[in-house]
Amino acid sequence: MLICRPLIVPVLAASALFLACHSSFAGDNDAWKAAPVSTVRPQWDAVRADAAELSGVAAADALPRLNESLGKVFPAITSSAAPVLLPIDTKAYLRDLAADAAKPVSDYSRGFQATGFFLAGPAGYDAVFAVKSGALEGLGSIGETEPVLVEISASTLLYDIPPAKAVTELPVRGLEKTFPNIRRFILENYLRYAFEKYGMTYVVSISCFDGRARARWISCSQAERVSQYFLNALELAGGSPDAPHAAAFAASERPKEASPDFTYHPVGRLLPGSGFERNDGVPDKSVYANIRFPFDKAPAFANSQSFMNWGDCDQTGRTPHPGGRKDAPYRCRINFKPLVFNEGAPENYAYPWRDNFCEHRHFFVGQCPAGQGHQGQDIRPSACKQTKDGADRCEPYQDDVVATRDGMILRAPRQEAVFLTTNSASEHARFRYMHMNPRYLDGDNVLSGRVVKEGEIVGKAGNFNRRDNLTTYHLHFELMVPTRDGWARVNPYMTLVASYERLIGARGTEVEDPEPIPEAAAPTSEAGEAKAEKPRAKKRQKSKRKRYRRH
Repeated sequence: MLICRPLIVPVLAASALFLACHSSFAGDNDAWKAAPVSTVRPQWDAVRADAAELSGVAAADALPRLNESLGKVFPAITSSAAPVLLPIDTKAYLRDLAADAAKPVSDYSRGFQATGFFLAGPAGYDAVFAVKSGALEGLGSIGETEPVLVEISASTLLYDIPPAKAVTELPVRGLEKTFPNIRRFILENYLRYAFEKYGMTYVVSISCFDGRARARWISCSQAERVSQYFLNALELAGGSPDAPHAAAFAASERPKEASPDFTYHPVGRLLPGSGFERNDGVPDKSVYANIRFPFDKAPAFANSQSFMNWGDCDQTGRTPHPGGRKDAPYRCRINFKPLVFNEGAPENYAYPWRDNFCEHRHFFVGQCPAGQGHQGQDIRPSACKQTKDGADRCEPYQDDVVATRDGMILRAPRQEAVFLTTNSASEHARFRYMHMNPRYLDGDNVLSGRVVKEGEIVGKAGNFNRRDNLTTYHLHFELMVPTRDGWARVNPYMTLVASYERLIGARGTEVEDPEPIPEAAAPTSEAGEAKAEKPRAKKRQKSKRKRYRRH
């Protein structure tokens, strides 16, 4: 293995060193490795039979009638290559419609209200409904978290990823007769019910917290009650066997020309010591979608915002504590990388890129070695415009963030997270953007149901985390794909590398880490500072349980 150490050398020697350090990668393949995907074909004869029973007409006419009737409320329903199940009393709605006595469809939705997010296409469909306290008989109050959002998904594309870690399997109560082989489990802070019908896997999910009640989180025991209401309310609502069906995904070709600048560390190679429980990352070389890079322009720099310069080390402790002094040297207590207290430090805005999908965070991530990690990738924009002379912070909202694919937005007012779902002839994927200002997003109508085109501006990168300035200036970007367990997070790193190559029109070069700094080389004079930092870190560890953690 060739080890490339940082050296100060003349220009010609530096060029020779660059070629030597990258020569072992000259034989990279011309195409990226596509994520493995299975395709599913529904049992449409069974769908037609159920449609006939609901509508009271012949099987040949029943499904078209269903699509025509519900299509007035969900216009894309005939685009779904998967049979659509929704919490609607279909039989009563069709009966009243035939008698010219139909009420608004919300009167038939059994307490669940449409949110505007209904996306259907060649890869199936996704729908989100909302429910408030008192809307369901016997449910009672659901507290500060309302309205609760309930999602149902069915995909004709299922991504074959390794079994998730940190899955909590739970017993199913009272639904086995209606839904044979139904499963109930918690994965990545979602209570999920997965069941088979018409040869498809359907997953109903609610974001919840499995523990003591928290502000803005519904407990998973409450989510269970809502889920059971939802499951019992589901009926066939439409879908079409004639709709185009998605085919297996194929990754795009790489550019032929090599970039003289763009380099990246291997996927799964975290900053030494920054992994959860000392684990490294996931060496997942798959590209999951041919996306447009999420920043409007290059250059951009994928690296850690917690374990690079100015970072808070994910509250694991800093030594010596920088004390708010610009350019003060310090390091994270869990590793030996030298850092400075300056968000605009040149190293933060330089190649090579660094994967931080499984970096130290207390978020559940089924694909990370310890079952916990960061959930996504941090990306900094092209440069840091410091807020004023002598400042250690970057001015936010300078750089445009764009839609990675054609798709539909899922986002409630005042919410920080922006979800974008794509459903195409070869891809079914969901992307999550974090740290843009909710007030600006609301003003720009970045809300559930909005359809966007690839490359369309959806916001500006920021440092928002419950309020402005609580994190560094960057975009947190996540990628989720449909599996038999529902939507699951996967490492977006190689998907981003491939998209960045398309943006700059040239292929990057994978580089190795320099030799690690041995522990013996760490300054011994920091021992006293480390002890002083320890109580402060413990205090933060205790307080962080009471609030939403930063990405």
